[in-house]
Order: sequence, then C-alpha cells, then structure tokens
Amino acid sequence: MKLTDTQRALLEAAAQHPQKKLINFPDTLKGGARIKVLTSMHNAELIEPSAAEPEVFVATATGLQAIGFTSQAPRAKREGTKQAVLIELLTRAEGATLPQMTEATGWQVHYADVLVMPTCVGNPACVAERVAMKSA
Repeated sequence: MKLTDTQRALLEAAAQHPQKKLINFPDTLKGGARIKVLTSMHNAELIEPSAAEPEVFVATATGLQAIGFTSQAPRAKREGTKQAVLIELLTRAEGATLPQMTEATGWQVHYADVLVMPTCVGNPACVAERVAMKSA
C-alpha cells in the first residue's frame, strides 16, 4: 500500500509507542486535515480506535506492516533457573509458601523472604501469611 508522508510519519511514531498509540501529531496537522488523515487511515485499516480509550487510535498490524515494522520476538524462557522455578511455584493456583520456595531453590529463608517481600506490598493476604510464618 502506498502511504503519504503524513501517514508514514504517524505510523512510525506509533510504532515507537509501547501501546502503538497515535499521540504525536505534526503541528501542521490540525482540525479538518487531522480528521481527514485519520479517517483515511481508519478506512484502510491502518489504525483502529483503542479498546480502552475510543478517542485514541492505535496502529494495527496492517499499519505496522505497511511501514515495514516487525516486532521483536519475545525472549526465550530460561528453563531450570531458580527464577523459573519460583515463577512456576508462584503461578500455581495454590501459590507457594516460603518453605516451599526455599526447598525448591536451596535458598535460606531470610534470602527468599527479602526477594518476595516487595510483591507483598499492598496485598493483605500476603502480608498476613508473612506474619503467620514469622510467628510460627
């Protein structure tokens, strides 16, 4: 698809945004001109309204492909690391206790406790379990 310079600039800016939002518009693109460009891009399925913010447009896969943008492949998971073991334990439906984490990793309790502590901030259930474990 042949893009105008303005369409290409908008899509390239959106490609740099984490959510692929069109939020950076040239100063020269105002009022009716902006509406016309956005309408043509929407009709060509280069952009679509954001699900969370309908007044904001995001670049579609078609739009990103039109400028040759390819997303970076996600990093491969490192199996067998202590971090992977902890993530597996903590994402189970029943979660994980501190003794289970220390047994699985070979860490001492005070080390595992410090690593888990920041995730407990603002989570009353987690804090209650920590208090119960310390008093046991």
